[in-house]
Amino acid sequence: MPRATSPSMSQARAAFAGGAGYLAACTVGLPSRATVAAVSADLESAAAGRPDIAAYSAAVERSRTLFASLVGIAVARVAIGSQVSASAALVAAGLPDGAEVVVPDGEFSSIVLPFVHAGRRIRVRTAPLHALAEAVDANTSLVAFSAVQSATGEVADADAIAAAAAEHGAMTLCDATQAVGWLPVEASRFDAVICHAYKWLCAPRGVSFLTVSDRLAAVMPPRLAGWYAGDDPWASCYGGDSRLARDARRFDVSPAWQAFVGAAPALELFASLDPATLYAHTTGLAAAFGSRMGMPQPERASAIVTWSDPGGDDLARLTDAGIVASGRAGRARIAFHVFNDESDVERAIAALGR
Repeated sequence: MPRATSPSMSQARAAFAGGAGYLAACTVGLPSRATVAAVSADLESAAAGRPDIAAYSAAVERSRTLFASLVGIAVARVAIGSQVSASAALVAAGLPDGAEVVVPDGEFSSIVLPFVHAGRRIRVRTAPLHALAEAVDANTSLVAFSAVQSATGEVADADAIAAAAAEHGAMTLCDATQAVGWLPVEASRFDAVICHAYKWLCAPRGVSFLTVSDRLAAVMPPRLAGWYAGDDPWASCYGGDSRLARDARRFDVSPAWQAFVGAAPALELFASLDPATLYAHTTGLAAAFGSRMGMPQPERASAIVTWSDPGGDDLARLTDAGIVASGRAGRARIAFHVFNDESDVERAIAALGR
């Protein structure tokens, strides 16, 4: 059942000034009115000579807490970051020499390259996404995959992947950047979950999160540690003998302050929405579009729809009709989010002449 205080989809849509004809949340989310107001007020205050450092730190910690609630994990297990690849590199640093990492074919490079270039004889093996669970064996140290594939919108069988990893004692890294914000994600099922919040969570770019299991935290070195990774950040500004935080905060990087000022209200909005209602709304619009296009329904529902468009002709048709979409890996790609409704389906279908 929806939460008693959850806004309806129409109310949530009203939180955004734009959105009509914008089908590219999988590329970058739109800032809500509250995010625009928060960032604008901060910039005005800073320009007037009154930057509020305490408010910056409060926005960071509020964002951390809200993300923890969104993915169902204790806040002590959440580290903040700014980039997916940097967090993935931390995970790579925790692997033993000669470790094998299994990833899907065509996986987003920020999840693959940190392991490819990790050195220490760490090797990367690929498999088709649909067969990723079967590819895990006794030699596998880590399975790294996106919950939702960027290029195709395909939703991974996370249950099967997690079960296969558990059977063979392998750790798991799930990139939830294309998921959190429309697809429910339970972070405690994985050793690491990485999420950049600038897509489906509609935060400014520069806000990412990393959740860490106990067994990963025990072997992952805090190689990006700076002053904000200290047990008391404001007492960790100088020298090399500062005590690091005892929880996941020791993996923090110094936060991009203004980005977190904008992220906090964005995360507030998504934390207020009923997850099942949001999932039904986004995937329902995508399914309606796919049906009108004569596409087979995917095995697992997605808010992202892609189709072959090697010459970019369909993407051009959408663009000419004033629709913001994207193209990836020879495919046209559209996404339906909280700020979209049935009129966006009709507009896209008309633009494509279907």
